[in-house]
Amino acid sequence: MAIAANVIVAILEIYSLAKVFRDRGWKTFGFYTQISNMITLVSCIAFLLAGKLAAPLRYLSTCMMTMTFLTTLCVLVPMGGGFKTLMFSGNGLYHHTICPILSFLSYVLWEDHASPWYLPMIVTFVYGVTMLILNGKGIFDGPYPFFRVNHQSKLATVLWMVALMAVIFGVCMGVSAVAP
Repeated sequence: MAIAANVIVAILEIYSLAKVFRDRGWKTFGFYTQISNMITLVSCIAFLLAGKLAAPLRYLSTCMMTMTFLTTLCVLVPMGGGFKTLMFSGNGLYHHTICPILSFLSYVLWEDHASPWYLPMIVTFVYGVTMLILNGKGIFDGPYPFFRVNHQSKLATVLWMVALMAVIFGVCMGVSAVAP
């Protein structure tokens, strides 16, 4: 089942990432969603080529994709993104719903596990700090409301970052707990 799941996710990622790159170009790298999906594509290919040696990369991508899923569902949809639009339309269907769920199920149920539990936290932290700096200097706007430092108070920015780091920590612990 793991091989089939990873093949399906890799195919969906290639299809949807090609469309995103065509539409956004290099701005694609400003989105945590796209970064997590790119890492998932690489981790699926690594799994298909190297099996259990890809377990740390699969853990990283599983945690990041879970963070993408939860942030979209619990933050972006309630902030007005629209459930149908973000979860079931266009690339959202692949990047926010199908690939995160299928990748999670594959890793948790059928794959070997490795959990350098802190790795997804480091990647998420580096991404967050980078986006805060780029937003603060006016080089990038967003792409998520919580990075728009010039449109919110410093306290709001700090609270958002603390909340998001708490979520990725919880995701890391949760994935580690359900993946024996």
